[in-house]
Amino acid sequence: MAPKDESAELKAKGNKYFASHEWLNAIDSYTKAIEMYDQDPSYYCNRAQANIKLEQYGYAITDATKAIELDSGYAKAYYRRAVANTAILNSRAAVKDFKAVVRLEPSNKDAKLKLAECEKMVKRVEFLRAIEVGDPPSAFEGLDIDSMVVDPSYDGAKLGKEMTQEFIDDTISRFKNGKKLHRKYVYQIIAAVRKIVYDEPTMVEMEVHKGHQLTVCGDTHGQFFDLMELFRLNGFPTESHYYLFNGDFVDRGSWSTEIALLLYAYKWLHPKAFFLNRGNHETDDMNRVYGFEGECKAKYSERVFKLFSESFSALPLATLIGKKFFTLHGGLFSDDKISLDDVRKLNRHQQRQPGQQGLMMEMLWTDPQPMPGRGPSKRGVGLQFGPDVTKRFCEANGLEAVIRSHEVRMEGYEVEHDGHCITVFSAPKYCDSTENKGAYINIGPEHKLEFHKFDAVPHPDIKPMAYAQSSLMSMM
Repeated sequence: MAPKDESAELKAKGNKYFASHEWLNAIDSYTKAIEMYDQDPSYYCNRAQANIKLEQYGYAITDATKAIELDSGYAKAYYRRAVANTAILNSRAAVKDFKAVVRLEPSNKDAKLKLAECEKMVKRVEFLRAIEVGDPPSAFEGLDIDSMVVDPSYDGAKLGKEMTQEFIDDTISRFKNGKKLHRKYVYQIIAAVRKIVYDEPTMVEMEVHKGHQLTVCGDTHGQFFDLMELFRLNGFPTESHYYLFNGDFVDRGSWSTEIALLLYAYKWLHPKAFFLNRGNHETDDMNRVYGFEGECKAKYSERVFKLFSESFSALPLATLIGKKFFTLHGGLFSDDKISLDDVRKLNRHQQRQPGQQGLMMEMLWTDPQPMPGRGPSKRGVGLQFGPDVTKRFCEANGLEAVIRSHEVRMEGYEVEHDGHCITVFSAPKYCDSTENKGAYINIGPEHKLEFHKFDAVPHPDIKPMAYAQSSLMSMM
């Protein structure tokens, strides 16, 4: 069989994998097709779409660009590059590509709609920058929670000055039944937790004492019913069963307010036994695009989003477990000289949002790679770090491993870099479209890691991204 014919068969195999949501296998087949014959733009374009599904937007942009180089009139490649640029908030580049799609396909109503929405996004970013002030007033300013009255018709448990297990149990029941908390209680919870986490160090340092256990969870992304399954299997938080949620509680999934409020309620109830690290989705730019802002407004109010935003910026960026496991959302750094002491000294309160560079951005955004050294990010944001980088960091800081999240893993977790880099992801069947398991890690006083996997459970018929403000996200 000629290489061109064999490559076509590999592409067809990749298409079958894609149809069954096996994104990694699809990418593997498309890559093999390209290795056999590298002049067909559709191979790159298809691989770009599979990379989009895996949130590897940097790779998707590279693939779409190659497809366009091979065929400058390939509208689908412009479209996919635009979608990938939109995902990493590069709206200006996306506008340019959507315009190309409309020029090539004047009757493409979908592209016209996405172009118009993308242009609105550019204008909104410009407007927000124009009104940006150096030290904006606190969203909590003038918020008189004590004077707020809970109507007698409210059918939920009452919250006094302190969080109670009874209130949490009632909250879980309400959320399972599609009910909301009273806005006064929402304000109380966010205000209390914002104060608690603000006073914590940038890197929380904790021990797992005798008779206690710590569970480390990765991204939950608004998948409330899957979080309930995790708690059912593993036990709910208590004073002796610690939990650490390693960022990305919100966005994409359509129960993000429920997860954020429940995690905050537990943090208030168990401030020394329940830990929260910030993720790259606990940031304003991501929340505006991926649904959390829209969900807050739909279920509560714009002010609730602003309160959450301010509390997110107060969250610690890392947790050091037993001086052995450095746990943070993204990963390691662009400079080998960065140490745990640099993380300890980082004043996260001076910079509310991570920006495009610097220590905070790297802690929230970077990813491991199998090759040594450092490389450009497959996401298009941050960088990638190899096993040698991880080994040097662990040796220099007396660590056994780095525990991070930030990426889907088909088995829910993955041990990489000769055991020194561990990824845990706790959103099974991510966005209802990826056939992955969820996972969590249990750690006892002996610091042995026990990995547990779990499957997604049914949820009410509300699609992921239901509260995203832009249909631009519908392709992701």
